[in-house]
Amino acid sequence: MEKLKNKVIVITGAAMGLGLASALEAAKNGALLSLVDFNAESLEAAKKEIESKYPGTQILTAVADVSDEEAVKKYVEETVNTFGRIDGFYNNAGIEGRQAPLVDYDLDVFKKVVDINLMGVYYGLKYIIPVMQKQEYGRIVNVASVGGIRGVMNQTPYVATKHAVSGITKTTALEYGRFGILSNAIAPGAILTPMVAEAFKQVNPSDPQAAEDEYAKANPTKRLGRPEEVGKLVVFLLSEDCSYVNGQVIAIDGGQSNAYGNV
Repeated sequence: MEKLKNKVIVITGAAMGLGLASALEAAKNGALLSLVDFNAESLEAAKKEIESKYPGTQILTAVADVSDEEAVKKYVEETVNTFGRIDGFYNNAGIEGRQAPLVDYDLDVFKKVVDINLMGVYYGLKYIIPVMQKQEYGRIVNVASVGGIRGVMNQTPYVATKHAVSGITKTTALEYGRFGILSNAIAPGAILTPMVAEAFKQVNPSDPQAAEDEYAKANPTKRLGRPEEVGKLVVFLLSEDCSYVNGQVIAIDGGQSNAYGNV
């Protein structure tokens, strides 16, 4: 069964990582896709990958910086002009920034993290929700990260913005549930995306698998998550099967965020 058959789904940060994984899963489930990313080359590569795996998928691409309000307004308008509606929004684009203690954090980087992770999420909601209100239907999935439900050392702006996304999600659910719009957030933990795999190569160039295994020891499942596992959760939350889940921040981290001490 195709959970998103003929549903128009907008995905930001769609060119790689969890955005691409969710786009692939959405295409597998019959979605019409509007893919947004700031990197034109990577976005085109993502489109080709999806089309090669799921021929016939209708895909609109938009090169946009989500921290630019006019650019957000434009990709929303292009999506509506192309498909006539927006059924689901995976509000995924975000950055980690740099790692540094709070008092030493570079202010310009701090502001950039806020602009992308918080304002980018807000702008997307600002322009997509009115479209969904007219339809009296919509599904929204914001990306909060485990950094949106707990503290993470040396990542103050990332954690602050992801906590803000958790709060926005809950408020959106309260304000727009009456219009048939359900809003939830996911909180991924350590997922083995290409970016994370590259980090393990830097930690242990001679044996990146050993670095991954060491990191995974702290997780109850003793492994990292896979991008496609996140994609499956996103597709459920964007589908009609998600009919009474609203205002939730759902951790997908193997249970690690529940732990106090070693597991």
